[in-house]
Amino acid sequence: MNLKQFQLDAIARLDEAMATPGKRNIVFKSPTGSGKTIVLTRFMAEYMRNHANTLFVWLTPGQGDLEEQSKAKMDRYCNNASTKLLADVMTSGFSAGDAVFINWQKLTNKSNTAIKDSERTNFLEWIEKAFNSGLEFKVVIDESHHSFTEKTDTVVKWFKTDKIIRASATPNNDPRAIVIEVDEEDVIAEGLIKKRICINPGFPMQIDLAEEGDKTCYLLNEAYKKYEELKQAFNAAGSVVRPLILVQLPNNSDELLKTVEKWFAVKGIDVDNGTFAVWLANRKDNIDGLTNNDGQQVAVAIKQAVATGWDCPRAHILVKLRDNMDERFEIQSIGRVRRMPEARHYGNDLLDSCYLYTFDAKFTAGVLGHDSDGDLQEVKLFIKPEFKKIELISEQRTMVSETQDVEYAFISIKKYLKKRLGLTADVASNKVRFESAKFTFGEIILGSTLSGDVATLGALENANGQLNSVTYGLPVDTHEHGHLMRHSLAAVGKAIALEYEDIRLIFGRLFNASVACKDKYLELKPKEFYAFIINNEKLLEEEFKQAIADELLLTTSKGNVSTKQFRFPHEYICVYDAGSRRQGASTKNVYENYPLSAMTTKTRSKGEMKFEQWCEKHKEVEWVYRNGDKGDEYFSIVYVDNSGKQRLFFPDYILNREGEIWIVEVKGGWNTSGGSENIDIYAPKKAVALNAYCKKHKLRGGFVAYDASEDILLLSESGYSEDLNNPCWKEW
Repeated sequence: MNLKQFQLDAIARLDEAMATPGKRNIVFKSPTGSGKTIVLTRFMAEYMRNHANTLFVWLTPGQGDLEEQSKAKMDRYCNNASTKLLADVMTSGFSAGDAVFINWQKLTNKSNTAIKDSERTNFLEWIEKAFNSGLEFKVVIDESHHSFTEKTDTVVKWFKTDKIIRASATPNNDPRAIVIEVDEEDVIAEGLIKKRICINPGFPMQIDLAEEGDKTCYLLNEAYKKYEELKQAFNAAGSVVRPLILVQLPNNSDELLKTVEKWFAVKGIDVDNGTFAVWLANRKDNIDGLTNNDGQQVAVAIKQAVATGWDCPRAHILVKLRDNMDERFEIQSIGRVRRMPEARHYGNDLLDSCYLYTFDAKFTAGVLGHDSDGDLQEVKLFIKPEFKKIELISEQRTMVSETQDVEYAFISIKKYLKKRLGLTADVASNKVRFESAKFTFGEIILGSTLSGDVATLGALENANGQLNSVTYGLPVDTHEHGHLMRHSLAAVGKAIALEYEDIRLIFGRLFNASVACKDKYLELKPKEFYAFIINNEKLLEEEFKQAIADELLLTTSKGNVSTKQFRFPHEYICVYDAGSRRQGASTKNVYENYPLSAMTTKTRSKGEMKFEQWCEKHKEVEWVYRNGDKGDEYFSIVYVDNSGKQRLFFPDYILNREGEIWIVEVKGGWNTSGGSENIDIYAPKKAVALNAYCKKHKLRGGFVAYDASEDILLLSESGYSEDLNNPCWKEW
């Protein structure tokens, strides 16, 4: 294969990076369809020809047999390449010049036998033999953003390599790495990927789904019309390419798959005649020849698994079905339909574009979705001997009856809505008040999506303002849409820790005309009831959470609380920023060698960073302990929400200040304009519980918050207020 200029440039930059001393990590960011695998395998082959006693280990994630695909490409495009899979290593070990392709999840899986002791040489022993014979390992981590865990990192460490290449279209950032990035526009210019990404092309500003029956049928119909256009255009261009429709299903979607299959069957496209394919973890139909440009399959049903590393250049249309579930849209999925099937543009906008059909309105918000936490690392720390015997009393929850929870929750929600919206016994007036608070009513399930096109995947990150908004409405069918209502009810219940049946009962007593209950706030008929819950799910979730947390509503005693002795855990896993200029160890922390850069990471809020730095600087603080946020091994205090449910509160810090033990919770505080940045709706209830605990055990404690307008820390020992000027706040 004759490489493009940008590919040759990438190989040269990889070679330079490998020769750079002191730089272990190399990030290779290359768009899907740019020939990332070809570039890397050609680079590996050339590098090993010039470096004796070197071999490469290429690690891939677990799904899609990606290691076999990558090996096959190197065999095809690199003359006389010595490639191996894990099974080959287990038979003959490692040799100089090898390119070994391994699925890393086969090594980290519990059922793995490759690293277990047995009569034959195991994988770790083969590595040791390679070291003893003078071989050096270099590591490539393909699709490095995907499922890379601590276990995977352990596998990398086995090879004791001085160079790691992390390759992906959407890699995690590493500020200390050499970054080699292939420009997406260069790849487009060379004709390898499509010029435009067309999102819901031709969609009107408003869509009435009543005629189509449902969202799935509408999307499939639009996608199939585009398929027919593409098929005719390829024929006119004298090309053998048969365009392919990818239908991406959400998880737990067996019924949706049946709907998709039935829809295509009406068009004469089905599994039996070989024109419809299914590629799922537990089912694979008609996948042979699927990736060939002249494959007979018209459409394939997939899930997320196939999105990793799957190479099918004739894939031209992606239909993303969400079924109203909260599944994140992955940029890798769009990459599946971006390749040009014959590695060239046709000079025809229809053929030189790819097409996305979805009712997902949120796909641009998190389309890249691989934000970095910098060069964060973990280290295990051990407690200093003098702090092993410090003791406090930690509170634990006891069981509270479910009946009491539901009734308290109902009363609290009813009181809160009455106070918040000014509700009365007049349901007509109440409806107006709900509408004023942005709630929608009717018998139509409402939604929105976007329509338009962009040139690059990078442009999608901020494309919302450039795309047209499309709204749609679907008449409620209480049979067909029961699962949507149940999903919305369960989401609200989960937000306030109530079971589905309990939250369903509360909604019925408050809003459903079919439920016998006096003093309801709304009298909604069945279809109205369904639409109200589905359309207003997020608003209802927020209102119910506020009701359960509101400090002025129902207050109950803690009931029975169990206690136990608490001592600082002898071991602590600390997250720190290895790339920070602020290195060294804390002198105040109860753990040996607690990194100062732990005080500056994204795992800390601004207030927490300021508080830890204050403790480190001031002599009156003798020592400080950073508490965990869940688990029996950490210090906790019990408080009660408005459903009568016991909850655990884990204060952030325990410290000794001027000979007194303090228990401190640090909150978001206020920005430079005086606006509150606290996101914990339970803060007032926690403050009351902390104050009572400190009085009972004769300790000091309170809430600390950072005031950015004056760059100071404030303390309240008597409660919590969002008002910066409340007299409860004093300078810490």
